[in-house]
Amino acid sequence: MPAPLYPTDKEPCIPVLFLDGHQEFLGWRDVLLRAHEIEDLALPLPPAASAVLRVLIAITARLTGLDDPEMGAGEWAARRRMLLKDPDGFDADAVHRYFGQYTWDLFDPVRPFLQDPRLAVQCEKRAGVNKLVFGRPEGNNLAWLSPHTDTNPQPVPSEQALWHLLIHHYYGAAGQCSVRTVNGQGEGSAKAGPLRSTISFHPLGRTLHETLLAGLPKPDEDWPGAEDRCPWEESELPDPLAAPPPVTWPGRLLTGRSRHAILLTPSTDGRQVTDAYLTWATQTKLPAADPFLIHHVHPEKPVAQRYTPRSADADRALWRDLDALLLAGDEEPAVQRPEAFTTLNDLPAELRAQLRVRVHGFDQEGRTGNRTWYTALTPPIWPWMQEHDAAAAERVAECRKEAEAIGVLLDKVSRDAWRTVTTPPGASAHGSRPPKRLPPWMKRVRTAYWPRAETVFWSLLETPERDARAAFAAEAVAVLRDASRPAIGQHFRAAPAIAAAVTTLRRRPAAARRRAI
Repeated sequence: MPAPLYPTDKEPCIPVLFLDGHQEFLGWRDVLLRAHEIEDLALPLPPAASAVLRVLIAITARLTGLDDPEMGAGEWAARRRMLLKDPDGFDADAVHRYFGQYTWDLFDPVRPFLQDPRLAVQCEKRAGVNKLVFGRPEGNNLAWLSPHTDTNPQPVPSEQALWHLLIHHYYGAAGQCSVRTVNGQGEGSAKAGPLRSTISFHPLGRTLHETLLAGLPKPDEDWPGAEDRCPWEESELPDPLAAPPPVTWPGRLLTGRSRHAILLTPSTDGRQVTDAYLTWATQTKLPAADPFLIHHVHPEKPVAQRYTPRSADADRALWRDLDALLLAGDEEPAVQRPEAFTTLNDLPAELRAQLRVRVHGFDQEGRTGNRTWYTALTPPIWPWMQEHDAAAAERVAECRKEAEAIGVLLDKVSRDAWRTVTTPPGASAHGSRPPKRLPPWMKRVRTAYWPRAETVFWSLLETPERDARAAFAAEAVAVLRDASRPAIGQHFRAAPAIAAAVTTLRRRPAAARRRAI
């Protein structure tokens, strides 16, 4: 019986949406050959889409020669503009030539794609297919919303196994894993993936061809001079006990920072994955600033700890991150927008005018817990970019900051009002310990405020003369009154407490009053 095969460059494993509205599954090779006909990726798992974009952008750099570190900034920008004007997309010969050099088979016995075949010998136990697939319960975890159990594990289609393989490489968990023994040294603990619990921002063009070229970060003189390779381009499998090569641009930066090692077990025909090994790949840190993440800057910290990626938060609306994409670092030094956004000014004007942002977030606990993933899409952002309209970018930032300030104040006054109403007479409401759970009013007003604040935010951008703080304060007052209305007739101290809270919300801080004067 022949060995199972699943060449991901040819097998239909990546769902895409074409410009005419129909969807297809394509292999890596055809995705790039037809990128100019494709509107966007159609992966149902946002963290997998985030990983696929990074892989495709790294390959794009190879196909186009834009990975040349010796190319000057002006020459690099000019070549990218020329490539964007090509109606036929990427050069077909370059695509076939590149894919012909490497192994893309998911089940190749020597170099399975993005896997380590040595795990079959180095690991005593397999992790199981349920451990591979995100969302399935595994081990002793209860199956609340899934029919899967470890007593009867169901295989997963090979294309879906590829998606989850990518998610583990980028967003994999830290902590206990299968023990891997290398040269007599056993280790059963893995480190978190490089994108764990982060939110990615990708410039989105009118076609996938534009998206990949627009999202390619430019070379930087600070990158190490070592030869840059993606994992599938390496001539040998990495030594897990040795220090990995330095992070280089763009291959290792976008595809080579995984800290997990995986090996899939195929069905006899290669159409499904029935089991998997999942363990650690390296214990060495691979610090680098991913070009699609917003980073918070801490100048007082050592260089290795100076940049902290913004965490994904499913409860945080996308518009609250918008100013971090629009403002350059000199306007907001504590926040650094994604590096991929620094060269948008070099794109052709007609593309800039329609450029949107695709957002992929994976709300995770720092080590093992996974909450939820999500995706979002912005309207065209170039009209508000600081390089195009500084006043518009600053207005976006002003409105977001006022919304945040009122949101924090609303939390405080609703909590204080609740304590005042519920504290027995004679006791101190301010001296009591804060409750472990959110007070009912605080929970209700927080839930109601942010959707209404988003509506106000977009209206404020159309009316720059309107007072942003007063507009958000009015919404805060409205939601507080709605949330506390039932208590007015039940507690005799509720009305004065709410009145005091409303007064606080409407009061303009001294600094703001001085600016108005």
